[in-house]
Amino acid sequence: MNTPCTRAVERIAALSTPRGSRRNQKREAAGEEFITSLENSPQGRNRCGKWANSVKLRLEMSPANDASHLTNQFLIAMPGMADPYFSKTLTFICEHSEKGAIGLIVNKPIDLTLANLFDQVEIPLADPQLRTVNVHFGGPVLMDRGFVLHQPLGNWSSTLKIDEETGLTTSKDILQSMANGHGPTRVLVTLGYAGWGPGQLEDEITRNGWLTVPANVGILFDLPFDARLTAAMGMLGLNYGNLSDAAGHA
Repeated sequence: MNTPCTRAVERIAALSTPRGSRRNQKREAAGEEFITSLENSPQGRNRCGKWANSVKLRLEMSPANDASHLTNQFLIAMPGMADPYFSKTLTFICEHSEKGAIGLIVNKPIDLTLANLFDQVEIPLADPQLRTVNVHFGGPVLMDRGFVLHQPLGNWSSTLKIDEETGLTTSKDILQSMANGHGPTRVLVTLGYAGWGPGQLEDEITRNGWLTVPANVGILFDLPFDARLTAAMGMLGLNYGNLSDAAGHA
């Protein structure tokens, strides 16, 4: 069925670098590492989103004082970023350890609203403000599955705890609560996520692919999508117009 959701996923896939590329193989392998259990509900399997009753994201967390620990940081794509998925993107790192990293691109809305998405998983969504909110392209791993970044943390069936206030949830119960008016007060919904294998993100930073800066929840949830990258760069005293390919991080 050619639904708004399937069309959006097809447009995202059209941006893909060759599937057999070494970088994409690492991202796909990272996806297999992170998703260790997927139990789809009949509705969740229906056409789009593949919201699961239980999707467990597995990463063994590094100690908080680990110098390589990038959880709760923004990645700012450098101008030389050749990967079309990540060009001019701002990515929020949800978890990073010696096992790899998982994050969400937070400034790439797609032509799909929450109303479209909720229709696809057969959950009535009456809230007029939520209905018009755009779903985002979260990254090139599992692009047909939904992820909710949210505050407060709450208590959901399958949530990756990022900090005491922020979680990444993949279970359908959070959508049902949103539809009932009892969901988190701050949400960002994506299709897909960004994944890196062991040492891959560190290597990309070393090769001047990214700037890093501690994440700001106001930028993440409160600013319009097209202002987020500029605001994150402003935290470093930079702007995209005069940024060179010289890398560094806060």
